[in-house]
Amino acid sequence: MSDTASRDEPRFPPPPREPDLDECCGTGCDPCVFDIYDQRLERWRERCAAIREAHGLPPAEEPPC
Repeated sequence: MSDTASRDEPRFPPPPREPDLDECCGTGCDPCVFDIYDQRLERWRERCAAIREAHGLPPAEEPPC
């Protein structure tokens, strides 16, 4: 693969790290660590979709991992 081809390939950001179950204190915090994760995951999916669109790629059925 040439340097030009590798530069043209989309680079997706890494997905957010899912919190471990023991990271939640279970006291109903607002926001909970899982709420924050869900927000970050949604933003990540939106960024990946924007990258795919910018590169003329079809929408992904599942976000890239």
